[in-house]
Amino acid sequence: MIYLDYQATTPLAPEALAAMRPLLEEEFGNPHSPHRMGRAAKAAVEVARDRIAAPFGPGGRLLFTGGATEALNWAIKGIAENSPRRRIVTTAIEHAAVLDTVAWLGGRGHNVIVLPVDRHGFVDLDAARAAIDDDTALVAAMLVNNEIGTIQPIAELGALAKAAGAVMICDAVQGFGRIDLPVDACDLIAVSAHKIHGPKGIGALWLRDGVEPAPLMHGGGQEGGLRSGTLAPALCAGFGAAAKLAFERIGADAEHVDMLFRRARALGSEWTLNGAASRRWHGNLNVRRDGLDVSRLMADVRDVAFSAGSACASGSGRPSHVLEAIGLAAAQARSSIRLGFGRYTTEQEVDTAMALIREAADRQRAFA
Repeated sequence: MIYLDYQATTPLAPEALAAMRPLLEEEFGNPHSPHRMGRAAKAAVEVARDRIAAPFGPGGRLLFTGGATEALNWAIKGIAENSPRRRIVTTAIEHAAVLDTVAWLGGRGHNVIVLPVDRHGFVDLDAARAAIDDDTALVAAMLVNNEIGTIQPIAELGALAKAAGAVMICDAVQGFGRIDLPVDACDLIAVSAHKIHGPKGIGALWLRDGVEPAPLMHGGGQEGGLRSGTLAPALCAGFGAAAKLAFERIGADAEHVDMLFRRARALGSEWTLNGAASRRWHGNLNVRRDGLDVSRLMADVRDVAFSAGSACASGSGRPSHVLEAIGLAAAQARSSIRLGFGRYTTEQEVDTAMALIREAADRQRAFA
């Protein structure tokens, strides 16, 4: 199987597995216990925390969560609960973890403003200036879009939020370990382990000093007095090892995916790029071909793992909200595929996969 679905998840790095193994076997202590095994587990957690927090620079604190979805729910709900302001501003191409959360708050009396994006997927900054006012509690926007790879102007959005006295929340899941983090522009940043070759089931929320969202869960306050639940040292260690490796390799990984992106674009002139050609993460290629039956294509190319959009929305039967937001008709959105590649993808795999996809799509056209 050729794996081209890196936006959904990434292969576990050998270094992450090696860091996890002892904590799954003989060093299995509860990191909140006072005895020797507990202290050893806690030490492993703190080493991991330092590794993940290092790219954020001095100040702030990083708290572990069960994943980025929890981190984003906590950031948004926790800030909204603590603020007397009633407006929430986000964009039309956010992950469901953001859009569904702000919609939930909208049903409880908050004024939710969803900013439009242009055909490339970039937020309308004029609309943002008009929307972010002195009643805005928070602004939530993702750094790198998970479906089309667009890199949002987080610095500009963060400046608008700061000028209005609002809190800036960034979903950096697809950007962490891949591009520079816009730390100066943000108050809270959500990240995930399994998008950077770490284990599933763990994420983290970085909080600027002085920013404290209301707890989402209660029952012990093990994480900074704000997040309850027993931490999994093995998952923390795997996340830490993956983060350390990602930032050591950030330049090499970027060069590698740039090369793979250029090779993958050789699908042919019948394919149209969705999203921006520049200011995007090149590990993401979202393309469409008029009249393409994507379900049939995926069945015909069983030896290649790729996607029709966000894994979190698969099976819904609805066209991608991201592709609709950039102006694609429903038929165009349904004829689009997303190809994701990264550190462990080879040139030969991309060349083989592109040939198989192109041949299967050509057969569809021939027998249409």
